[in-house]
Amino acid sequence: MLAIEQAATSHPWTLKLFESCFGDRYFNFVLEQQNQICGFYIGEFVAGEASLFDICIAPTAQGKGFGRMLLEHFITEADNREAFECWLEVRQSNVNAIALYQSAGFHQTGKRPNYYPTATGHEDAILMGLPLRMG
Repeated sequence: MLAIEQAATSHPWTLKLFESCFGDRYFNFVLEQQNQICGFYIGEFVAGEASLFDICIAPTAQGKGFGRMLLEHFITEADNREAFECWLEVRQSNVNAIALYQSAGFHQTGKRPNYYPTATGHEDAILMGLPLRMG
């Protein structure tokens, strides 16, 4: 997972951060194709809310629908846990991910200005939510 994260993102998670995302409140999934890990997500379930912390596809596997498969799996797993809503945040510049999330029913709920580091400064985080059931 760490190798995919490092290959696919400009500011990858650290090993320590990955290691902190295993435990009772987390639900993680690894997608394999032909005995190769091609993607994963890390989710958290707390107080009726499911948060998508990380979703990542290996560069060689991008553009093949695996991101959509992982997102659908995350939403299904959140629903199985009886989450009221799903949450995520995404870099403002990640237009492909934003389009994917919108196509799955997520809508923008807010913005964190200058949240993510970039090579030349910072960029905003777009906050998105997907209601699953009435609370």
